[in-house]
Amino acid sequence: MTSLKPITPAGIPAAIEKARQYRSLNEPEAAESICLDVLLIDPKHQDALIILLLTITDMFDQSLTSGAQKAKEVLYQLNDPYHRAYYHGLICERQAVAQLNRGAPQAGQVAFEWLEDAMHWYHAAESIRPVGNDDAILRWNACYRLLERYPEIRPLLNDQVERGTDS
Repeated sequence: MTSLKPITPAGIPAAIEKARQYRSLNEPEAAESICLDVLLIDPKHQDALIILLLTITDMFDQSLTSGAQKAKEVLYQLNDPYHRAYYHGLICERQAVAQLNRGAPQAGQVAFEWLEDAMHWYHAAESIRPVGNDDAILRWNACYRLLERYPEIRPLLNDQVERGTDS
């Protein structure tokens, strides 16, 4: 084995569909590989970049810190301001959920900050969304409901930090 084999430009649409299918099957590594193959041929392919970003966020539970950085590197390659704002919110929201899943000390406080950032980005996306696209509103509402549902997702109060207390 000496190097990767490039796909053909004519094969890009089918490859994108396969990447979507692998994401649906909860196989983000396979979807990621396909997106990387597409990006070798067309480095600015927006669908491949979006699917790649999503597959990276699908793996946040495995690589929380490096995954967020990788996702943001892909995010900055998106051309559409709406997509940049919306997917920035999605990165933050999925970071929050990954933090909660890890259950580390103060996970609720860290998750709160991520959700607050997510809601900011979703609000920004909402203001520039295409007509009929309510995705940013749906995600904002999902974040709001997470905050309502889980009492452990709360900000760490400044006076708690100063006094060194947890309540």
